[in-house]
Amino acid sequence: MAVNLSIKNVPDTLVERLRERALRHHRSLQGELVSILEEVLASRRLTIEEVHRRVSDTGLLTGSEAVGMVREDRDDR
Repeated sequence: MAVNLSIKNVPDTLVERLRERALRHHRSLQGELVSILEEVLASRRLTIEEVHRRVSDTGLLTGSEAVGMVREDRDDR
């Protein structure tokens, strides 16, 4: 059973950004909101490749570089 939801006091700037996003995706404002909710609330597990890509995208260092960072931070205290 579908349920009607209401969001009150949404800032004008946020509403405008939602309208622009809906327009880009050729959806109504309601359709865009449902799409956003579905995307955010979808429960799926990340693959190893996705985890690796996300970690790589953050620029986090690993291995000996990380050890060096920890030592540097410790020695600065």
